[in-house]
Amino acid sequence: MPAYIMARVEVTDWERYREYTKATPAAISRYGGKFIVRGGEIVNLEGEPETRRLVVIEFPTLDRAKEFYNSAEYTAVKALRAGAAVGQFVAVNGFSGPT
Repeated sequence: MPAYIMARVEVTDWERYREYTKATPAAISRYGGKFIVRGGEIVNLEGEPETRRLVVIEFPTLDRAKEFYNSAEYTAVKALRAGAAVGQFVAVNGFSGPT
């Protein structure tokens, strides 16, 4: 069953954050991940307005998503984000059919 890492990121230094965004695709693809959402226009439909950058990454399984996030490759990439952005990252299983 696919799983997703969802992130809400407040970018505080775009120049430094761009270095992080350049380095993430290789680490993500190594664990079978692919971007579903990476920034883009946000249209608030209900609730408090969202002002942070939104990212959704699909992985083949929740285990692969966790392996990616805890990997040596991504740990090195995360260091590029330090001081450039503050984020909330969560991983969740995708839909598996009727319940």
